[in-house]
Amino acid sequence: MMFLLRTAFWTCVALALLPSFAPTQPSRPPVDLSASEAVTAASATVADVSAFCERRPQACAAGAEFISAFGQRIEAGARILFEFASDRLNKPERTATPASAAAAPSSVPQSTAEAVKPSQHTLTSADMAPAWRGPLPRRDGQGKRST
Repeated sequence: MMFLLRTAFWTCVALALLPSFAPTQPSRPPVDLSASEAVTAASATVADVSAFCERRPQACAAGAEFISAFGQRIEAGARILFEFASDRLNKPERTATPASAAAAPSSVPQSTAEAVKPSQHTLTSADMAPAWRGPLPRRDGQGKRST
């Protein structure tokens, strides 16, 4: 479903950005509009929009219900995202040695035992030491035997 919505959205954006090859309409003469006429037109538009709920109460109620449901979904999604982010950012990573990790479920309450994870850094300093390599052969010929 989300795929279809995304596809429809991006298709509309692409179509809106495509150039139009339709013949151009003749240009309209410029409108002489003073500041007072613009304010009067804006106030008439606001009055018309504010009276919409009086003219169409069913449409206004449906819109309010939609906005309420949409707001609740946004709030729930934001809460989930906030909880996820706060859990990830506020909890320090707990590490345990393999011996204590095996004993953790019995000695620690269940909710904390799930948070205790064995460390991924289990190599010792001997494990990280480079492998021994013998001496490199000499290139000047001193290491060769004479026969």
